[in-house]
Amino acid sequence: MPHLNRTDHSGVAHIEMTAPERLNALSDGMIAALQAEFDGLMDDTDTRVVILSGAGKAFCAGHDLREMQAARQAADGGAAALGDLFNRCAKMMQTIQKLPQPVIAQTHGIATAAGCQLVATCDLAVSADTCKFGVNGVNIGLFCSTPMVALTRNIPRKQAFEMLTTGRFIDAVEAQTLGLINKSVPAEQLAQATRDMAETIANKLPIAVKTGKQAFYEQSQMSTADAYTYTGARMVENMLDANTNEGINAFLEKRDPNWSN
Repeated sequence: MPHLNRTDHSGVAHIEMTAPERLNALSDGMIAALQAEFDGLMDDTDTRVVILSGAGKAFCAGHDLREMQAARQAADGGAAALGDLFNRCAKMMQTIQKLPQPVIAQTHGIATAAGCQLVATCDLAVSADTCKFGVNGVNIGLFCSTPMVALTRNIPRKQAFEMLTTGRFIDAVEAQTLGLINKSVPAEQLAQATRDMAETIANKLPIAVKTGKQAFYEQSQMSTADAYTYTGARMVENMLDANTNEGINAFLEKRDPNWSN
């Protein structure tokens, strides 16, 4: 059975994780499939936005604990295999933020441990109001150290530390308040609400969104002065694009822009 199902429509690629029997756990196969899909999107000029969702009862329950336990049977106790697993997962997560297209997590059910990390890593997130989020590895004696990286870049530190050390789940309302997700909607409206957000972004000038996404993450790692220098150069680059010139002229002339592909 394939790990993913992809459908494309009007510049939006919808990637669905299809391992519902394991709550779409990030197994070796799932990580590899996601990495391959994201690598293919790097130079995909037809795709403007990506939606990531999970089939079945949950978005993603994190790493596949059965696989991780099996890895411990190796002579080294699993150190090499587990280290490789976390490195490949980290690469996949970082690839999401390197993509030229914004990635929207469409979440329902639960998003736990590395599944919560996946939500925090995506550029945007729309959730069913019944969804629960947690970095609850501590409950089984495994601190969610790698999920912590993305989580602490999304929500305030004290709330993140509380989640990490207590294993407490938060609901969609709290997740939105803290900044983990953009919005929560009734479950029956989830697909349409996510699609609406994706189509709104897909109708923007692709080079502007691509430049803006890259600048968004780059400047966040810089000092204020360096960030202004860097983003000023990106503004110049964006302004000199012919389609941006058309967009500005259309605004001034009170008409719709006629952007070329």
